[in-house]
Amino acid sequence: MAPIKFSHVPHFCSLQRSLLALALLTLLAFTYVSFTFLRSSSTDLSPNPPKVAVIGDLVESSEIYQSPGKNVDEFSEIYHLPDLFRLNYAEMEKKFKVFVYPDGDPNTYYQTPRKLTGKYASEGYFFQNIRESQFRTDDPDQAHLFFIPISCHKMRGKGTSYENMTIIVQNYVQSLMSKYPYWNRTLGVPLLVKNSIRVVCSPSYDVGFIPHKDVALPQVLQPFALPTGGRDIKNRTTLGFWAGHRNSKIRVILARIWENDTELDIKNNRINRATGHLVYQNKFYRTKFCICPGGSQVNSARIADSIHYGCVPVILSDYYDLPFNDILDWRKFSVILKERDVYRLKYILKDIPDAEFIALHDNLVKVQKHFQWNTPPIKYDAFHMVMYELWLRHHVIKY
Repeated sequence: MAPIKFSHVPHFCSLQRSLLALALLTLLAFTYVSFTFLRSSSTDLSPNPPKVAVIGDLVESSEIYQSPGKNVDEFSEIYHLPDLFRLNYAEMEKKFKVFVYPDGDPNTYYQTPRKLTGKYASEGYFFQNIRESQFRTDDPDQAHLFFIPISCHKMRGKGTSYENMTIIVQNYVQSLMSKYPYWNRTLGVPLLVKNSIRVVCSPSYDVGFIPHKDVALPQVLQPFALPTGGRDIKNRTTLGFWAGHRNSKIRVILARIWENDTELDIKNNRINRATGHLVYQNKFYRTKFCICPGGSQVNSARIADSIHYGCVPVILSDYYDLPFNDILDWRKFSVILKERDVYRLKYILKDIPDAEFIALHDNLVKVQKHFQWNTPPIKYDAFHMVMYELWLRHHVIKY
């Protein structure tokens, strides 16, 4: 079986040799069952990836016809293959089905919270969205994926130790194995890690993230304090902005070099609320480029904040497999730099021509819908983009 997992605690990924330790990472888990023959395939999710491989129920590229002028705003150059995405997305909407296991202790396993807020809002939205979406089926024979509703975040919030979490997850997995026949169709627990698709907020290669198999989830802090920005270039008079804790080497260097610069607004700490109402958020509205260095983890919620407020994100990282990277062409709406570029950051940003900045800003507005959670979910939002990634990948898992 090939579960799909969702994690916010990537430092445990190094323990993935153990089923139970890997289960501790799991905030979402799926069990994959394929009823069709799978052809081998692979994709490369480097910063400039090749076009998405399509197999099985997916539309072949040879079937695509060009339709210039149709849905220009909706399917534009922000996608690697706009027409392929449009057609395969439609196939997903028609065919993709997920069975949600009904079992689980409500004190341990996930139930939708009253408020979907904070650092782990994405988990809450996904759990709620999958239950209220058209992808859910009560017939396991129709399912492509099986959803295991475990919330390690919820267990941690209740003060459960990691040792007890291991026991809880082990007992739950054993109960599924004994109660449901679907679990063992794809060779059972021993090959759980190999046959899994993990959906993680921190897709670090040094903790076992596999680009062609796993999925990078956007970390989105909702609700946003202010409305979306965009189409407001004349108001963006600050070249670049960053404020945050110095909890990584790249952030320390960024603050040390540029904190006193007159053109870059670099703060050596988070902006205290006592300085004024929504000062931090309003800076996004007034800035052209928002710097997004990794912190304690490679990912950063600042990227989704930048997109929402219309500030072109500057990805300052040597290894970040960006969310939806095999679908969206990030170079069309962001600036991607290596960490060594921090020493020339201001000059790199100043060298970007006005016309190029305008194009980046306009494209940024087009991708905002992909980094927004909604309840109920709506077409092309963050939930549907994650489901599309899973729809692509469940065809290529081999066991």
